Amino acid sequence: MALKNVALKTKSADAPQRVKSGGGIDVYLKRIFALMFGAVAVTALASYLTIWGGWFVYLINLQTGGFTWLYYVLLFGGLALAIWAQVRAFSFKPAVGAALLALYAILTGVVMTPLIVAVLAVNPVSILSAFIIAAVMFACMALFGYKTVKDLSFLGIFLMMGMIGLILVGLASFIWPAMLGGTFGTIVCFIGVLVFALFTAYDMQNLKRAYAVLGDGTQKNQLAVLGALHLYISFIAMFQYLLSLLNRN
Repeated sequence: MALKNVALKTKSADAPQRVKSGGGIDVYLKRIFALMFGAVAVTALASYLTIWGGWFVYLINLQTGGFTWLYYVLLFGGLALAIWAQVRAFSFKPAVGAALLALYAILTGVVMTPLIVAVLAVNPVSILSAFIIAAVMFACMALFGYKTVKDLSFLGIFLMMGMIGLILVGLASFIWPAMLGGTFGTIVCFIGVLVFALFTAYDMQNLKRAYAVLGDGTQKNQLAVLGALHLYISFIAMFQYLLSLLNRN
């Protein structure tokens, strides 16, 4: 990932000193979290409007109980957009990057609506519970990643393998929906929460290190957008897996 590549340019031994002497990291982190939580708010609004307007019916095949072609277009279109935005992160102006983050947040909010609608029908309180738990876990892991002196780079390969495995399981579930039922589905949800909680700490440490090697203000703004995208994906993924866990029955 682009974020990891930038972070690798910083030696772990001198990163803390360079961050301290460089100054401005507080403003940089505030920009990252403002963009990230702004994207979360956009996702919530997009999901609410999709449900309120009744447009979620275009995402669900009422005859088969599966999803429509539009759902898959939005789902895979959003995935492609996220990958492309990360690869091209330092080619965009910060404002363009922020606009792409907002677009991805909208697509995510729309795609999430079938899950939200299903939960609203049986256990609406769990939405708030999942959000609070995800927020607490995210805050703890982000603080840990920022404060720890232990090098977390060894987690990178394992987290990527875990994320790829989760994506493959998700794709397979479109063909065999029953595979996520029972114990296996619960295990997948637990693994999903763990993987993206660790991703939060891993990305926070990389963001801290990357800040130390970028002297150009434009690049730091571009990095802030990229970091916000990474953290946003981790938070939303944790929320969805926790929501599924709380509604396994």
